[in-house]
Amino acid sequence: MYAQGTESLIKQAREINDEELVKFYGRISKLLLNKDYGNETVDSLQRLHLIVSATKYGRRLPSDLLEKLQALLCSPGSSEQLQVLSSSILREGLPLSVAKLPIKDLQDSRTTSYVASVILAQAKSKAELAELSHHLLKAVEIRQPDVQVCRHTLPILSAAIRSSPDVLMEDHVNLVNRKLVDWLRYASNQQGASMSTGGFFMGPRARQPAPMNEVDGAVAGDFFTVLCVGQSYTEDQWMNMYAFSMLRKWLRTYDIEENSGSGADDRSEVDGSVMSMVSATSSSSRLLPPKERLREKAFEYCQRLVEQSDRKAVKKADTELQKACLVEAVTIMNIICKEDPSFVYRAFPCIKALYSRLSGDLAFSRVLLPIAQFYLNHSETAAVDSEAVFRQLFSSFPAELFNEPMLAFEFVQFCRTNMAVLQESMPLYGQSFPNLLKVSPRPSVPLVSPTPPCCHGNHNLCLCRKFLAWNSPALVSEYMELLPSLLAPSTAIELLHSLLDLPCLAAVLDLQLRSASYAASEKTLWDSGGSKAPSSLDAFRQPHYRGMFLYILRPEAGTGDTIDRLRMLHDILADMVESPRVVQCAQTVPVLLHVYFHTVAQFADDKLINQLVLVLLERSSLLMDIKNYQTEVQRVFSSHLLALCKLHPSLIMEQSRELLDMAGSTINIYQKEELYTHVVWAIGEYLSLSHDARCTVEHITSSFETLEAVLFEITQVRQSASAPRFSPRLVTVLMTTLAKLASRSQDLIPRVSLFLSKMHSFTCSAPVVACYSEEDREAIVTRAHELVNLLKLPNVAQFVLTPSASGDTPRWHRDTNASLPFAMRALSGLLPKHNTFLTG
Repeated sequence: MYAQGTESLIKQAREINDEELVKFYGRISKLLLNKDYGNETVDSLQRLHLIVSATKYGRRLPSDLLEKLQALLCSPGSSEQLQVLSSSILREGLPLSVAKLPIKDLQDSRTTSYVASVILAQAKSKAELAELSHHLLKAVEIRQPDVQVCRHTLPILSAAIRSSPDVLMEDHVNLVNRKLVDWLRYASNQQGASMSTGGFFMGPRARQPAPMNEVDGAVAGDFFTVLCVGQSYTEDQWMNMYAFSMLRKWLRTYDIEENSGSGADDRSEVDGSVMSMVSATSSSSRLLPPKERLREKAFEYCQRLVEQSDRKAVKKADTELQKACLVEAVTIMNIICKEDPSFVYRAFPCIKALYSRLSGDLAFSRVLLPIAQFYLNHSETAAVDSEAVFRQLFSSFPAELFNEPMLAFEFVQFCRTNMAVLQESMPLYGQSFPNLLKVSPRPSVPLVSPTPPCCHGNHNLCLCRKFLAWNSPALVSEYMELLPSLLAPSTAIELLHSLLDLPCLAAVLDLQLRSASYAASEKTLWDSGGSKAPSSLDAFRQPHYRGMFLYILRPEAGTGDTIDRLRMLHDILADMVESPRVVQCAQTVPVLLHVYFHTVAQFADDKLINQLVLVLLERSSLLMDIKNYQTEVQRVFSSHLLALCKLHPSLIMEQSRELLDMAGSTINIYQKEELYTHVVWAIGEYLSLSHDARCTVEHITSSFETLEAVLFEITQVRQSASAPRFSPRLVTVLMTTLAKLASRSQDLIPRVSLFLSKMHSFTCSAPVVACYSEEDREAIVTRAHELVNLLKLPNVAQFVLTPSASGDTPRWHRDTNASLPFAMRALSGLLPKHNTFLTG
């Protein structure tokens, strides 16, 4: 969010009219022509930058102004502030010809970097980027008088190849490979020269170069890396740091073997031998081609970083640097091993030792992700067991680090990126849905003793949801992709309950963190009679409610689909329903439910569909009381209930008692009208002999009488009664369903016809007139009129209201012998044109 003053300036920049803009361009051109580089020029350029960048569309600048800005940018005598402003404006302004920027004639590194940033932003073709890249490579290859040329050039080159990797030819790639080797491996191990004062009577004198130090203060005993510290750095040490920062991107872009197929497999087998391991580490590495030599030196560099990370840093900032370098080093080693499997055998002892050292230290949790990636990619090649690594990954991460947003994102990205590989080749991931991971972590604030070994469960189902509950807005798109891989027939029901309880989980995780910050002495006294409900935080500590909270925080699946005291849990968490985290989590649930049902529909059998429908009916009333949450979830239930009925129409018969219990209660109309309407429609559509041979007249009559009683109750409106609290759509659906049922049991036709004939008086009552529009009242009367006329011809009514089960893909528009429009036209011709049965 911008401050009010900033928003006002941006609005002014967007709404400036063309006439004023032309005058402003002219004033700036005049200032630049007179080479007046004072405060007025700086202020005008700052305003121009705001104008050209305030909209998503590029502003077209006059050609004379563009030329003056280019001249200002390329002038060696311009101040850095003016170069920054002109570069920023040229990156946004249109039209700009990159060819007019004299990149080849520039000598100083600062101007080169600013001009290059404009070319990167405005280049329209590969040729323009190639010219820039070739110029930068020449600057790297030829030693310039300005010693900082390479330091400024390397980041620009990295950005250029990121935009268009194919701009470099093989010779250029080999050149950079050789330079990277020199910068990584042969940087000076002495600190840069620094000036010191020699006292009052003596001028400043240069100190003798001191050796670089390790992070623990010891003198660096090996070659220089980014983990070597000192008071000042030489130019080659700066290049060492720059080279390491772009190494991962460079290897992923250009360190790809051109040969593939059987030849690559043969080379892998040879390189995997002991002889290849010895030869790879021999002194003959200088004779290797540039690509292989870069791999070798990069691998040695990463090994040195892993070794340095074992030192205890004196400064906290160096500790954070160690963590970042470990992540980068393990990732680079993984890339190298993927391209050359011979490195796997050299890397695994280092990686295994690193994992053993860090696995118990949650401060280095982010390093475990690249370690797990390394095991996932190479454990099979090296015949190394990776089960312990993934036990650690899928247990400790979500259970204890759910409130670390960056770690949560990286963890979910790891699962998402490797989803297919984990399912196919990692037994722990495959068994987790529905099989078990047998190590259960304790919650951060233990409520009871850990789960006994005999109570097995599924870690991913319960632990990953903690990341989702705590970080739901940021991770919802990732979980939309990840959720299908977590679904299996045996865990589908529990996962559905877990999704519906995500707001509860978010609330309880919040309580868990807050409870840990309070001292035990601050606990409130309880009302032993239970007449006063404790607050959610107090209840979290009370042993009486321990079971409920423990279930929500369970580390394993398989202990039960849900609990019996959900309503009590919702009452206890009532003071959390307006918590921003809980509200945001509730907003993501409907999105994930759509993904859930679309995925389940692909493998659900009849038994599972029946179970799902029972859960929909039960949980539609058992949801946390968050604003709009129940309405949105019920809307999702409604749409997917129809899809489940279409997959398995017999569920209307198999779950007839539960469906009629819901449809027969008018209170459900006022609490969940959307779902109620769809249940009524499903009964009318699928309670038929054509969908289930078990359907009898008794079943149809029972359903008819139940719905008839409901429609009678809600349409008996007295003059003094309040306005209806249900939509006209519900009334028409109930009428249509009664007509459908009557067409299948023709003894019911007189009853429904008599009932429908009274709908005119319902629509004319004062409360209905006050609540419904004229169009809604007319729609109710018209529907009743149509249904009564249709039921006068029972055989035609059954044909129209009860289509055959094979009518899912009708061809009535082509088949003249079974044309529904033709049948309807014939019926209209047989019925009287004017029928006054609804009057009075």
